Amino acid sequence: MTPQDEPRTILHVDMDAFYAAIEERDRPELRGKAVIVGADPKGGHGRGVVSTASYEARRFGVSSAMPISTAYRLCPKGIYLPVDMEKYVAVSHEIMAILRRASDVVEPVSIDEAFLDVTRSERALGSGREIALRIKEDIRRETALTASVGVASAKLVAKIASDMKKPDGLVIVAPGTEAAFLAPLPVRRLWGVGPKMEASLAKLGITTIGALAAAEPESLGRRLGTHGHDLVALAQGLDDRAVTADGGETKSVGQEHTYDEDTADPARLRRTLLTLSDGVGARLRHHGLRARTITLKYRDERFHTVTRAETLGAPTDSGDVVFRVASRLFAGVHEGRRVRLLGIYTSGFRPKEQLALFDEGPITSAADRLRDTVSERFGAGTLTRASLVAPRKGERR
Repeated sequence: MTPQDEPRTILHVDMDAFYAAIEERDRPELRGKAVIVGADPKGGHGRGVVSTASYEARRFGVSSAMPISTAYRLCPKGIYLPVDMEKYVAVSHEIMAILRRASDVVEPVSIDEAFLDVTRSERALGSGREIALRIKEDIRRETALTASVGVASAKLVAKIASDMKKPDGLVIVAPGTEAAFLAPLPVRRLWGVGPKMEASLAKLGITTIGALAAAEPESLGRRLGTHGHDLVALAQGLDDRAVTADGGETKSVGQEHTYDEDTADPARLRRTLLTLSDGVGARLRHHGLRARTITLKYRDERFHTVTRAETLGAPTDSGDVVFRVASRLFAGVHEGRRVRLLGIYTSGFRPKEQLALFDEGPITSAADRLRDTVSERFGAGTLTRASLVAPRKGERR
């Protein structure tokens, strides 16, 4: 066996109830209670969703991404806290710094989880199990938080393993045992299997990963397309995707707005898109970035959520450009229903320095530069567009 053929050692580190755990750490009186971090429930009539729920709250059926009004019905006596993203991001940086001590190949997946390839670290730091234990102890000692870790030779298997014994879990899947580990689990555990795919597989009598692994790829492919072949491979534990180090770079910049009441008012929806676009543009310029891809997040009164994206020919940091693209995307998904949430996100970044050498993208407009200067000196929102100023009662626009 050549070094290239040797099994990789991949860790998936997943923090336990991250936002809620930070709040409990900083406010000991919350420990052992049902803590729900997210939007204001407003007595069961609030908008927005749950960001994180403590394990005590989860016993009531509360889960992440659940409408906050539903969470309140399930757990009316829970402790509801607002999201303090600045604090959570700071703790996330501490966690990622700990992970990078164990490997130079760290792939953050979100604010509270990451993959590590520690294959090359084992000679100096020990086995995958020893590295995982060291990471868990360092996180506990330095942040007073717990993490669950999965250790395997493939990203998919490590990801599933990290979720098996939460909180504060450690699950190790030895090379060669991946298929046996996955076999009894429901197919929903696999990447790419959502409710619709789960229902389609159930119609074929496939409800476990083991049953999927035993399926005939060609037959499944005829029913499900090329995705069927991929699912069979994943069910067998075959996942050769590499852990990709991103150097800690920003992956996306964006913001969203949840309405207090669902609205179908075209003028109000337009003002929201414009406000979000200007905000995203300002954040891009603040970070010295320009984006090539603009994504719209749209949620209607039925709580149906869709995202649409457009990639530009030249990267931009202009709120005007972001607004034009977001408006086109909005027109493509809006069916006249009342809207619950709008969000705009940008990605595919290039720094301004690189643009100056290789691109001929649009330069920052004079209006944007003026707004940035005034905001830096006098505060955000000091200078705004006339179209964003709410009309006085009885005044026409």
